[in-house]
Amino acid sequence: MEPSFDQRVYAMVARIPMGQLATYGQIAELIGAWGCARQVGWALRRLPLPSELPWHRVVNARGCISLSLAREGSDWIQADLLRREGIAVDAQGRVPLAARRWRGAATEIE
Repeated sequence: MEPSFDQRVYAMVARIPMGQLATYGQIAELIGAWGCARQVGWALRRLPLPSELPWHRVVNARGCISLSLAREGSDWIQADLLRREGIAVDAQGRVPLAARRWRGAATEIE
């Protein structure tokens, strides 16, 4: 049976190394789901917290944590987890995406 969209997202996000970042759109492209950045975000939002998956390493295309009351505090958890990995996060949730961008390649995900 083919893995679900969420399973494909989780498998790719699991490959992001500590101290590096990816965007929602980048994950979508790497799993062959071009234009599905928002769906990647929804898949990550469905994760129960705490999670072993490094979901916190995925940010928006502007290089920011997506700050929102709807995230029920997970944006602040994300900022804290990134800082623990040595990634600077400013008060507006901006991160050094260009310097920390993961250059992962698409591979077959089982």
